[in-house]
Amino acid sequence: MRPLTLAVPKGRILSQLAALFERAGLDPAVLLDDDRRLVRMDEARGVQYILLKPDDVPTYVEYGAADLGVVGRDVLRERDYDLYAPLDLGIGRCRMMVAGPPDRPEPSRVLRVATKYPNVAARHFSRAGRSVEIIFVQGSVELAPLMGLADRIVDLVESGETLRQNGLVELEHVCDVSSVLVANRVGLKLHRARIGPLLDALEAAVRSPVRRARRAH
Repeated sequence: MRPLTLAVPKGRILSQLAALFERAGLDPAVLLDDDRRLVRMDEARGVQYILLKPDDVPTYVEYGAADLGVVGRDVLRERDYDLYAPLDLGIGRCRMMVAGPPDRPEPSRVLRVATKYPNVAARHFSRAGRSVEIIFVQGSVELAPLMGLADRIVDLVESGETLRQNGLVELEHVCDVSSVLVANRVGLKLHRARIGPLLDALEAAVRSPVRRARRAH
């Protein structure tokens, strides 16, 4: 029998995800092993993990290379995917904000906004009836207003410390972001008998405040 394949994002939420998986009865050590393997197998539970850049997770799930995946709502909002999202995992919580230098008025020309989320940013300003020029940047988006590339940025904010250290402040709330479980629609129908129990276990882990409280002590 082939293993269930879960696409998971490399990076900051991996430890949170491992803790959640442990509460759902999976082996967290498989994810937390300190090596460079991108495909990892939990033989005892018949689960295979593939470690990907966050932006690539929904693509692998949509095309059936993975049965399930963990992805941030920011990625799902930026691009259209044909995926089923049955469960908010309650981890990786942050917010998408418009930010910029404090007390700097909007220019008389069209506002320039730097972001790695051009579609999300465009929809946000369009809803408010505001015309903006979107400038796509891959990283270090906080640099754009400092160097005159843009007037504002749209980016994810967790603590806000990076903004503060670069002289920026939060100006407008765009949306809240968290990590969600996504499933390939066809795969979910074909393998419901195997995927269903894992979905139930993950939902129970997410909604288990008693276990979370015990881990906090």
